[in-house]
Amino acid sequence: MARSRAVYEYTEAEDKSMRLGFFLIAAGLLSLLGLGCCWLRPALQERGGGGSANCTVLAVRQLGERFACTFSCGAACRGTARYPCLQVLVRTSRSSAPALLHEDERQLRTNPKCSYIPPCARDDQENSENVTYKQKYWKEKVGSQPFTCYFNQHLRPDDVMLKRTHDETVLLHCFLWPVVTFLVGVLIVVLTICAKSLAVKAEAIKKRKH
Repeated sequence: MARSRAVYEYTEAEDKSMRLGFFLIAAGLLSLLGLGCCWLRPALQERGGGGSANCTVLAVRQLGERFACTFSCGAACRGTARYPCLQVLVRTSRSSAPALLHEDERQLRTNPKCSYIPPCARDDQENSENVTYKQKYWKEKVGSQPFTCYFNQHLRPDDVMLKRTHDETVLLHCFLWPVVTFLVGVLIVVLTICAKSLAVKAEAIKKRKH
């Protein structure tokens, strides 16, 4: 009775290991597929045809146009405020034509007309002060000093970014962890099958001896 119970417990643990392995394999494949379609592919498209360059500020100006932003003042409190449009025009080491500077790809997609989107405050005056502070920063602190910027000639030839949203480290982790999950699942399944095979062979040899 004890022997049959031990065999039953061993089989149940083996089945759990197999289920865990297949679950990890499926999770790794689905993660690769989901990240590839929804995030990794657009990120690579943004990086395709792009590179880095040295940028120099040509002009810093505020347009008369104001844009709307949404602020949050609580769980059920939302509203709309406005901020002025700041434009930072730069010259890159790749081209003599002026280009519009943006914080990153997200800011470029949110408002391609402006170089900076302030944290949306409830008061329009506070938003204006934040934009004015950023304008002084580019005029007085940066001035004519060169800095590194990023461009994409295929997607946005007339715009450059101060930083990239999707850098090499993020892309590496996006690909690495689903692959690790998949390989761990395969390893668990293979080891479980090997262990079962060895146990069956050992049982067969034991029966032959008896």
